[in-house]
Amino acid sequence: MKLRNSMMVLGATLLCAPAAFAQNTPPAQPATPAQTTPAPTTPAAPAAVTDAEVTQFATAALAVEKVRKDTTIPEADKNTKMADAVKMAGLDPNRFNEIGQAMQADPALNKKIQAAAAAQQPATPAPGASSPAPAPAPK
Repeated sequence: MKLRNSMMVLGATLLCAPAAFAQNTPPAQPATPAQTTPAPTTPAAPAAVTDAEVTQFATAALAVEKVRKDTTIPEADKNTKMADAVKMAGLDPNRFNEIGQAMQADPALNKKIQAAAAAQQPATPAPGASSPAPAPAPK
């Protein structure tokens, strides 16, 4: 049950984490009408996600979630700490965002990332499993 809840939290985090990094970009300068260019009609497809990037993304997402939940970190510092966590996992924050967006559109990629994240989670005892019985007290 605990693993299932962890996976649900991870899934929600993976969907929300890219939005957190989007806030790090500086606001765009307003363009004058002469400087505007037409937007591309189709968005650029992100590069294929490698198995190494799947593992890095899962590691980064878990670290981002840990930072997000850490109440000792001031809110103003969390974006920087999350970006640092992504870099420590071996990904550029922009690539992390690209993979997060690709994951939302690709259920197979989503499953691969969730499996990689689950493999990194510490094992939890099954519900109802009891811990070893304590040794009897000496008489």
